[in-house]
Amino acid sequence: MTIRAGFIGLGNQGKPIAAHFAPAGFETTVYDVVPEPVAELTAKGAKAATSPRAVGEAADVVGICVPEDDHVRSVVFGDDGLLAGMTGGVILIHSTVLPQTVAAVDEAAAKKGVAVLDACVTGGAARAETKQITYMIGGPAEALETARPYLEATTDVALIHAGELGNGAKLKLCINLITYIQWAAAYESMALARAIGLPQEVLEQAGHSNGQITDLMTSFLATHKLPDETVDDPGFQDLMRSYMNIAEKDLAWALELARKSGVSLPVGSLVSQSMARIYNVKDPNRR
Repeated sequence: MTIRAGFIGLGNQGKPIAAHFAPAGFETTVYDVVPEPVAELTAKGAKAATSPRAVGEAADVVGICVPEDDHVRSVVFGDDGLLAGMTGGVILIHSTVLPQTVAAVDEAAAKKGVAVLDACVTGGAARAETKQITYMIGGPAEALETARPYLEATTDVALIHAGELGNGAKLKLCINLITYIQWAAAYESMALARAIGLPQEVLEQAGHSNGQITDLMTSFLATHKLPDETVDDPGFQDLMRSYMNIAEKDLAWALELARKSGVSLPVGSLVSQSMARIYNVKDPNRR
């Protein structure tokens, strides 16, 4: 089945996902508030849109990969929003958001005959480039089948249908909770090793050997091997702060779900207060 692909949000994760469509033969329309990634993808065959609404007018299946819940609402609703341009098709929310944000989009989309899936992504930018990401999907099976060509164009790994709408977002928050607790464990183990005179490389070798340190944890630990001048560079600090902000938001949403569900997450709560230290952000108020 031939579909027209649309994509909104060409950041660290979104751009490498969206980059697969035009080379795979999809008529592709993209939008971002930052012009550089748009220009990069139009050079590879995509078309640039002037608004989210223009993406909706040009596409059958549209992915949204923006940082936060408010950004999702901003690109979906309003006169220039995505829904204003769609008369059918499927919206895929790749952003890590609260389930109620997905539900709000779905309620409005249903009035226009548009289906919604929370198709959250895990794997990171490098895996997105090589089509190794995993989608965690909530929503109706019929919408998933409509969107399948879009999804399969961007991953060779896994499409996990988690069940009803909102379950993709819930699953992503659970997975991210594991991720950030792992980062904290790796960071504290590294800090102890250094303090007692053990080389970080020896710690990583032992952790890899017994399976306790994963490849993703090693990638994370690499940021703590960088020289001081690199860590202190404003560009590096801005990048790490953006990762920290996303991590703090994701953990806040996990803790909100836990509170509403009557579940205690003491380790997650503690880790949520430690992300500046873990991401090497120079912020004394957060460390």
